Amino acid sequence: MSEIKVNKISPRTACGTTTLGDSGDTFTIPAGVTITNSGTASGFGATGAASWSTTVKTGDFTATAGIGYFVNTTSGEVDVTLPAGSAGSVVAIKDYANTFDTHNCIIISNGSEKIGGSTNNATLGTEGLAVTLVYIDAVQGWLITDSGLQSDVDTNPYIEATGGTITTSGNDKIHTFTGPGTFTVCAVATCAANNVVSYAVVAGGGGAGTGNNTNNLEGGAGGGAGGFRETKSPVTPYTASPLDGYPSAPNRITVTATSFPITVGSGGAGGAQTGPFTTGFPGTVGSSSTFSTITSAGGGKGGAGGPSPEGAGGNGGSGGGGGANNGCVGSGNTPPVTPAQGFNGSAGTTSAGGGGGGATAAGGPVTTNNAADGGAGATTEITASPVARAGGGGGGGETTKGCGGAGGGGNGYTNGSNGPGSGVAGTVNTGGGGGGAFSNSNSNPTTGGTGGSGVVVIRYKYQ
Repeated sequence: MSEIKVNKISPRTACGTTTLGDSGDTFTIPAGVTITNSGTASGFGATGAASWSTTVKTGDFTATAGIGYFVNTTSGEVDVTLPAGSAGSVVAIKDYANTFDTHNCIIISNGSEKIGGSTNNATLGTEGLAVTLVYIDAVQGWLITDSGLQSDVDTNPYIEATGGTITTSGNDKIHTFTGPGTFTVCAVATCAANNVVSYAVVAGGGGAGTGNNTNNLEGGAGGGAGGFRETKSPVTPYTASPLDGYPSAPNRITVTATSFPITVGSGGAGGAQTGPFTTGFPGTVGSSSTFSTITSAGGGKGGAGGPSPEGAGGNGGSGGGGGANNGCVGSGNTPPVTPAQGFNGSAGTTSAGGGGGGATAAGGPVTTNNAADGGAGATTEITASPVARAGGGGGGGETTKGCGGAGGGGNGYTNGSNGPGSGVAGTVNTGGGGGGAFSNSNSNPTTGGTGGSGVVVIRYKYQ
């Protein structure tokens, strides 16, 4: 093998051309050899690509053709002046610290040369942006051939989602829906266990009933609480309610990258006295709440003072209480699910209404003239602090009122020395049942309390 050692190879004639080898020959560059191009390279198949410099630029500079630059604008705007254009020349820019949206990178053309057919400077103002510019000709000058965002490369191994009011607790994100909306999963977790989300779905509470002034039928019954359903994923560390349905497969929700419509049930209206009557007016049932395959039923209506059918409590997530002088109560957990989404209401007695059922207890006992309390709701820490929801409404009574169950149930009204009066509404976004009214005067119309609206909460690990 022959070897030639020289310091420089030049053409024989001034401005001539030197040819290395003949067609079909192969030249091998050994490992460790560095080739530096200080001029213009052509025919190497590199037009439109750049060799990236790993020296981060933090101040204004003039670019060199064929080089890509990482530009850091953390401390302020950086101006990049393009080199003189030559067809096929390439320059690339990348947002090093994802700060182009805070402090821009300004691209300045060389002299009167154009950028995208314009003599104006170009502004890079999008976080994480990377662009490649190639010089084409004097008409268009430098054109963008490639662009992208750092966010296009998803490196987050956890769920990414939007919708509702978003808060955090430790490593978890919490989406709270107090009205209809959409929970949109933009990306799923790489670990399958992290795609099982925690949720609490609470329906609207039932409206309460009101009584009348005939035959001691004064006490309206409390409305039943909206159905309460919860499942806690093992990867989200909080204290769930006693109604946690994990690991039952029908209750578990494993999300995919799609949109999940959310329905949040409204509370049922309370029964309203509209004039002289022989029976009272019952409330109305609450509306259901839904997330994916989970539906919680609206709370049952509170019965009116008087015989059935007006005096009977309604069925629902939790059952409504029976009105004064009525033994018929509404059934909870209707339709049936496991664990049960609520309990029965309680029956009324002379001049006093029964209590609405709650998520964890039936409506309380009632005695003559003394109205029943609403059943207790369920307490969960899914929103990062303990909150009780889905308490039943208290009944209206002649001597004592029924208190709303813990978890947003409305209090009933007692006659006492105050005369007739309307019940208290269930608390919004708890699914509490409305409180029963007390009426013994056609000249002073009363209304049962409206049920509280529901809520849907979704929780998952995000970091």
